[in-house]
Amino acid sequence: MCNIEVMCIGSFGRYTRPKCNLILLIILQLGLHTVEGVWPLPQSFTSSTERYPLNPNAFYFGYGRQSAAQQDCSVLDAAFKRYFSLIFPDYTSGYGVLRFSGDKPFTVEIRVDHADCDSYPNENSSERYNLSVSAGQASLNAETVWGALRGLETFSQLVYQDDFGTYFVNKTEIDDFPRFQFRAILLDTSRHYLPVQAILKTLDAMAYSKFNVFHWHIVDDPSFPYQSRTFPDLSSKGAFHPMTHIYTQSDVRRVISHARLWGIRVLPEFDSPGHTQSWGKGQSDLLTPCYRGSTPSGTFGPVNPVLPSTYQFMARLFKEVSSVFPDSYIHLGGDEVDFSCWKSNPDVRAFMQKMGFGGDFTKLEAFYMEKIVNITSALNKTSIVWQDVFDYHERIPKDTVLHIWKGTPASYKEELSRMTKAGMRVLLAAPWYINHIAYGQDWRNYYTVQPLNFSGTEEQKKLVIGGEVCMWGEYVDATNLTPRLWPRASAAAERLWSDEKQTSSVDEAFPRLQDFRCKLVRRGIRAEPLHVGHCKHEYQGV
Repeated sequence: MCNIEVMCIGSFGRYTRPKCNLILLIILQLGLHTVEGVWPLPQSFTSSTERYPLNPNAFYFGYGRQSAAQQDCSVLDAAFKRYFSLIFPDYTSGYGVLRFSGDKPFTVEIRVDHADCDSYPNENSSERYNLSVSAGQASLNAETVWGALRGLETFSQLVYQDDFGTYFVNKTEIDDFPRFQFRAILLDTSRHYLPVQAILKTLDAMAYSKFNVFHWHIVDDPSFPYQSRTFPDLSSKGAFHPMTHIYTQSDVRRVISHARLWGIRVLPEFDSPGHTQSWGKGQSDLLTPCYRGSTPSGTFGPVNPVLPSTYQFMARLFKEVSSVFPDSYIHLGGDEVDFSCWKSNPDVRAFMQKMGFGGDFTKLEAFYMEKIVNITSALNKTSIVWQDVFDYHERIPKDTVLHIWKGTPASYKEELSRMTKAGMRVLLAAPWYINHIAYGQDWRNYYTVQPLNFSGTEEQKKLVIGGEVCMWGEYVDATNLTPRLWPRASAAAERLWSDEKQTSSVDEAFPRLQDFRCKLVRRGIRAEPLHVGHCKHEYQGV
């Protein structure tokens, strides 16, 4: 426990003695503080009112002797610097009103089993950790550096300040791990370009909620901002602006590097054969010419699936993409293909007859998607595709991940049952399209989702690998991205990380999420308010 000297004469010299006693009484009452403010809620969490003062001048991070990772571990060394500032947000070298007898040092000691300091997080990376906080030290044990990062985030949320500005942490024991391995945020950088800084800031906020996958929906119909080495015309002709509204190779590396230091995977999506209007500007003969009667109309539809040149282009593009993005997963899209242009094109119709597809254009899409999946499989990448690909009965490898994006709760539950019964792994995004906004506390809807509440065996339920919060960009750019995303996405973060039985009450979650939202605001994240109220440290502007 702490040994507090109350400076009645020096700092409070103008007060009479009774007021000094009142201050002491307030301090004693403040001492009975238990911390419940860890979001998402750890699997096992016990904390007591016993607390220890932290002095930033006597606070250290260190590696345990038994740790496989030691000094010069890039991931943890960078994390120590970041978290010192997050733990002590208004640190200056001066002291506050309260003085501590013989400022005892406090050390956070990290021990990890595997020194994967220079690697990237992947689908099998363990994020398990345990954290024990006692007098003078916190012990943080994890299997990997990625688990250690999650534990550091938890420790940073345990630290609080009293009304006099002194930092404390309570005696605590935590054993924690994620419920789902894949916890993602999708950003759409085609409908509006998001500056790199806005993406990096989102990665920071993702780590505060323990999200671990950034799904980068980098290109789409409106613009192609990815600057390809192999096909530079794609962005020079397909971006909103060829110089200012692009992601250079250096920008992409910066995003991937920043994400790695937070333990976040970067999943690129190059959606086809639909959603590709911007591609056609820089790559002639890629899109299908639409016809009005027997003459071309001058407009173009989805990617042309009948030309060998299409697959040669795609093979070269995905070879580049797979070398630029280190993650073993790649998202191939496959959703919302409008068949009307294909139907109008005589070459496409002739190809359909030759292949025996008759008039069933879902078979033509299946033919296309199977060839694209085979291209990425040859590059040792696991494909993720939107649910339409499964709905069209396409023959795709068993290790392909299916992504549910549409439907009411009843229909996506049915889809979960059907996909997992077929032995396919599944990601759920349908209930977390948070670009849709509503007046009031819509976070409650995202919090009460039950991802495994569908009819199926335990083996089927294990095939649901996680979920994703989607922020589509029709009405979102860097001006409103952050307040629209946070803290609403954090509601889904707890659903994907924490034990469902322990976190079933929105009323119990509300004060915790309010507290967490204020933490985000203090960290410079413009998270919108949940309801009427205030934060001790209000947002101070840019």
